[in-house]
Amino acid sequence: MLTAYLNILVIFILIFIGYLLTYRQWFNNQVADAFSKLVLNIALPCSMFLNITKQFSKAEFIQLFSGMLIPLLSMSITLLISYFYGKITKVKTGRLGSFTTMATCSNTIFIGLPINLAIFGEISVPFVLLYYIVNTTFFWTVGVFLIAKDNPQAETAQISFHPLTALKKIFSPALLGFIIGLLWILTEVPVPSMLQTLSSYLGQLTTPLSMFVIGIIIYYTGIRNLKLNKDIVGVLIGRYLLSPLIVWLISHFVKVPELMLNVFIIQSAMPIQNSVPILVRNYDADVDFAASSLAYSILLYLIYIPLLLLIIL
Repeated sequence: MLTAYLNILVIFILIFIGYLLTYRQWFNNQVADAFSKLVLNIALPCSMFLNITKQFSKAEFIQLFSGMLIPLLSMSITLLISYFYGKITKVKTGRLGSFTTMATCSNTIFIGLPINLAIFGEISVPFVLLYYIVNTTFFWTVGVFLIAKDNPQAETAQISFHPLTALKKIFSPALLGFIIGLLWILTEVPVPSMLQTLSSYLGQLTTPLSMFVIGIIIYYTGIRNLKLNKDIVGVLIGRYLLSPLIVWLISHFVKVPELMLNVFIIQSAMPIQNSVPILVRNYDADVDFAASSLAYSILLYLIYIPLLLLIIL
């Protein structure tokens, strides 16, 4: 338990370093964009390929996908409850779509992957990616549609939604790295040592660069500019109480290995997706609400994650 806490502390120290270096003007939004592209397009796919080929045999992986039912059901239920909760509590006009999306979809890669690696090690990566697949599919289909409806002209204008664009987001480089790794283990051909070494070097960039990006986001959001209101509290309830509780309840009916369940619970209780403020700005909705919700979810996580680990481990 102590080792897990110390590993998580290292993660938050990296976030603080990212924040501090942004304050010292070493980093800026352009650097954050570059780091994000490097992680999502190079480091993370290599990490996914390496971990899936190292951790699983062909027979073991075939059994893995039976666990996908839990994130699929839990996110569907969370989405419905969050939507009706927003209606009942009269979430401010122009926020309901982003409110529902933020309460449902979590940050499964930039924070979720490093946290699970810190707690469980590399054996957790395939389970992390199973949740990621469902989470990403929800976010870039239902989530984007709901955020688009927050646009003030949504009632009179046709919302632009392109299935091909959503499909490209779902089949991201990280998922493609996972798929290539899966196909590789199905062939049962050993991975060349040079390819393993290259993937290892590049994959190790994932955690530090991801945490630097989070630190940059927190700095530019501005801690003093954060505005807490009942709608943000509702988002935090969805993220940190409702979502993991539903995963736990479903696990009583859909049996999965203990490690898989613990990873799913932690993945379901992650901060908000980084991409939400960008999408909200793109659709001319309430950017301050989205940015404040993201920052609060990250800051609260510092206190929340030790408590969650105390309960599930």
